Amino acid sequence: MDSVNILGVPFSKMTLTDTVKLIQAKLAADTRAEAKPFHLITANPEIVMAAKGQPELRRIVDEADLITPDGIGVVLAAKWQGTHIPERVTGYDMLIRLLEGAAARGFSLYVLGADEETNAMAADIIQAKYPGVEIAGRHNGFFKGDQENEIVADIGRKRPDLLIVALGAPNAEKWIYKHKSRLNAKVAFGVGGSLDVIAGKVKRAPVIWQKLNVEWLYRLLKQPSRWRRQLVLPKFALTILTTRRR
Repeated sequence: MDSVNILGVPFSKMTLTDTVKLIQAKLAADTRAEAKPFHLITANPEIVMAAKGQPELRRIVDEADLITPDGIGVVLAAKWQGTHIPERVTGYDMLIRLLEGAAARGFSLYVLGADEETNAMAADIIQAKYPGVEIAGRHNGFFKGDQENEIVADIGRKRPDLLIVALGAPNAEKWIYKHKSRLNAKVAFGVGGSLDVIAGKVKRAPVIWQKLNVEWLYRLLKQPSRWRRQLVLPKFALTILTTRRR
């Protein structure tokens, strides 16, 4: 698959529509790599910068099956380098498209992450709203070390077509990588705060903010505590521009 290298991270150049088609094909395939799932990462500038300083995360990124640009910063970085990424491909948008498409092509889903109330509510809403989706299992994201093996074993037994993990980035990516040889899922990816949005606990930015590519600003205004996380954005931009000059 054609990709663009941003500070060592190979980002897919596929559109959201083409990415969803690829994942749907993986979900529909009869073969199931015993047991390693197709590991998809939706990466933003935070992930890119973290991978520069964390060998473990760099290894996870290097071994991922597909990395999509979850952030306008990545799209702009490609442009500054003289290459082209057509659009953002976020975890939430991908998940919703897959759920909507299940009416024509069903699949089983395991929902891992968020608090118990949010997890249960999101699973119930998905089951009721999207025909064709079978909730194979679910578990909240507040588990201790001794529970982890039980959760992994449960996923392995239930063999979901799709495993979504809402443990935050890059924790979700690290968790999938750590256990992927035992998950028996066809596809797995982190979905950030998507369960909160599906459950109605968090409102996504209005469409106009999304189209203007300032969804990050909307989230910052709604959650001012995120400002520390946003400090990585100017650092990311400066690194891209400095690298380009070199």
